[in-house]
Amino acid sequence: MTSVWLIGALGVVLLLAVWAVLAAVRARSDTRRRLAEATRETAELREALERLTERASEAPPGSAGELAASLDLDEVAERTLEASAAIPGADASFLEATTHQGEVIRRAIGMSPEEAHRTAVTLGENDNLRAVELSYRYRLDEVGENGPGIHTGIAVPLRAEGLSVGMLAVFSRARGTLGDEQLEELERLALRAGPAIENARRFLEARALADLDALTGLHNRRYFHETLSREVGRAHRYDRRLALVLFDLDDFKAINDQIGHLSGDSVLAEVASRMMSVVRSADVACRVGGDEFGVVLPESAGPDAEMLAERIAHAIRVKPIGKAGTLNISAGVAELREGDDSVELFERADAALYRAKELGKARTVAADGTASV
Repeated sequence: MTSVWLIGALGVVLLLAVWAVLAAVRARSDTRRRLAEATRETAELREALERLTERASEAPPGSAGELAASLDLDEVAERTLEASAAIPGADASFLEATTHQGEVIRRAIGMSPEEAHRTAVTLGENDNLRAVELSYRYRLDEVGENGPGIHTGIAVPLRAEGLSVGMLAVFSRARGTLGDEQLEELERLALRAGPAIENARRFLEARALADLDALTGLHNRRYFHETLSREVGRAHRYDRRLALVLFDLDDFKAINDQIGHLSGDSVLAEVASRMMSVVRSADVACRVGGDEFGVVLPESAGPDAEMLAERIAHAIRVKPIGKAGTLNISAGVAELREGDDSVELFERADAALYRAKELGKARTVAADGTASV
């Protein structure tokens, strides 16, 4: 009887061991797959950016292709508006486009934003739609028959690769000045503007993704330093406060050696997720490199940065992370001082981080010397 029980127990142990091995292999395979996909997507984005940049540099100045090759959406919109407003009989023009993120941009020339809003038109989803002709009539006691208001307009869809990307319209403050000739010229312009807008939209999307760290989804090191430099300049210019948090995981090298680099990457991704759960929408969270992270805090003082560092530390240690177990962080914070540039601010926060390590880790140290455990 005892032998049967022992054989059964050994069988259960073997099954559990096999299950654990299969689970580990599956997790490692899934992690490797995600890393491969992230690497491939990053390479594809880099190639797309290079192709778009080359195309823009090859366009002759002043040519029709220059509009289509521009990579700046605001510049494309401005050039398109200027060209459409130059159509004989047109007194104003209006452009509307949607970014890949769903943000609607509206630009006008020759009319105020309020007037553009009052005269705006929406084109329905109709692949066969060529144009919409507009006629505006006003109460005579409000606007005279020949008053300064918009009286006529023509709107055409902006398309690229068969899909709608926006709308372009011209307006006149006189009656009978916009006809077939103006429509044909507006359509010719729209044929160039549609692909130009789509080109700029794709570039913006690629740039946005290129600013992200593929592993964690946070902003990357390059974006971090660009943002820090920009925010430092803005804070000095407008006499505003700015703070910075730098932190890394305590003993992460030992954790990597113990559980392997692929599992270590999963730990970093989870740390990033927990950090994002506590930062404000105005804060800029980045992976600075390796297991080091940074958060730029606009309109914030040193104590605000210390409180954020403590919230991040709590979010990370409150629950074990996979095979790495319970993790702690060391953090350094600094507030912008008069005369600081972005390098000096970063170096002071970095020195505070190293001071936290020297004091025993698992704590936050401010650049002015204060520390909290």
